[in-house]
Amino acid sequence: MSDYAEATVLFDLDGVLADSGESIVRGLTAWAGERGLDVDEVLRYHAGRTDLDLVRLVAPHLDPESEAHRIQAHEVARAEDVSAMPHARELIAALDERRRPWAIVTSGGDLIAHARLEAAGLPFPEVMVTADHVTEGKPHPAPYLLGAERTGTAPERCVVVEDSPSGVRAGRSAGMPVIAVASGHTPEELAEATVVAADLREVADLLL
Repeated sequence: MSDYAEATVLFDLDGVLADSGESIVRGLTAWAGERGLDVDEVLRYHAGRTDLDLVRLVAPHLDPESEAHRIQAHEVARAEDVSAMPHARELIAALDERRRPWAIVTSGGDLIAHARLEAAGLPFPEVMVTADHVTEGKPHPAPYLLGAERTGTAPERCVVVEDSPSGVRAGRSAGMPVIAVASGHTPEELAEATVVAADLREVADLLL
């Protein structure tokens, strides 16, 4: 039995369960072009951040609320580019078969999270925490603490599955072990995680 065999699993969505990288890049590129922003800078800072926090960082002269809605609209329009990450369906099915509780904690808003899950053909969790449910996004621990609360699980009995340094920091700050998937960052960039896995097959070996 693994160390996490009875833990409630809190998944990040993008880069963990959903391969949404192309959709995100196309959406943010379109938004940056509209607003005359440096596309490279926008793409460099987006990972693991809410759209509100991204706007505050790269375009402080713009209204974060309205711009976050524009970003989300661009990305929803490109949701057809989203697919399931390899082994995502199998891992979720295995958790469900064992009646293991799991949830999604994402930096995206409700609209984009639902659009990506639908496009990827992934099941909707009973609990999903999005950017619309918290005032502080990752790397703040609030999203993962809310995920634990909504699943009725003490934080120390949860395990986080993440792919970004800011998400790893959020999980660790919430007092949870973190399995990092090196899908978009190097193991060195994810060094704050409890353990780093190459893909969801390795994650399954740790969780099950």
